[in-house]
Amino acid sequence: MEFKLILESILFSAQKPLSTRDLRDLFQQTAEQSGDETAKSLKKVKEEDLTITLEQLQQEHENMARSFRLTCVAGSWQFVSRSEYAPWIMTLVGAKVRPPKLSHPALETLAILAYRQPVTRAEIEQIRGVAVDGVMQTLVERGLVETVGRAEVVGRPMTYGTTALFLEYFGLRRLQDLPAGDELRKVVVKKPEPLTTVEPDPAPLEQAVVNEIVVASPAKAGEEPASTPGQESASVVEENPSTESKPIE
Repeated sequence: MEFKLILESILFSAQKPLSTRDLRDLFQQTAEQSGDETAKSLKKVKEEDLTITLEQLQQEHENMARSFRLTCVAGSWQFVSRSEYAPWIMTLVGAKVRPPKLSHPALETLAILAYRQPVTRAEIEQIRGVAVDGVMQTLVERGLVETVGRAEVVGRPMTYGTTALFLEYFGLRRLQDLPAGDELRKVVVKKPEPLTTVEPDPAPLEQAVVNEIVVASPAKAGEEPASTPGQESASVVEENPSTESKPIE
């Protein structure tokens, strides 16, 4: 029994897209539950081998030009009908209610984010030249964008990236399949200053300690505490009172 045909039968019967990890687990479970020798021999199939065989199967279906094809979206494989047969299939199964299409501002924001991720909201606004609060909220609610961390700059703003649903929405296998966006990646964005640790100046602290020691030190026996210039002048006045002036004869 050919390994390629086993994969084809699994994907043809699957009710949802399957990743290579899903397929690997399925082969392992089948080997443990079945007494079939072929199933046991495929218990430790590698994901790399699965990917190679799936790509071969995909190419074969493309060459046959059938009404359906094998495709990989967001890392998961499935059989899908070709778009030219949509009118008859929609009549058969009915049209599904799909979310509204993305607006032009949303597509612009999503394009910037996809090519420059992880990126902060402020960086997107620098490139677009307008505020993107409402657009970002829409993209997050639609599940196309998510927070992926925080930037190592002052304020630690959140950074955003695309999700697996983004790949599925645009029919992409991985982010590397995005159209060339060299010009968008070259746009210079002024980033905030990175976080730095500032060491305190020890001089003021040392002087404060010295002053505290001088004030707190008791006077030696027989010595009077140092007086300020103002205090010294006052004592001199007290010790040498002014004499009364004699009348002029």
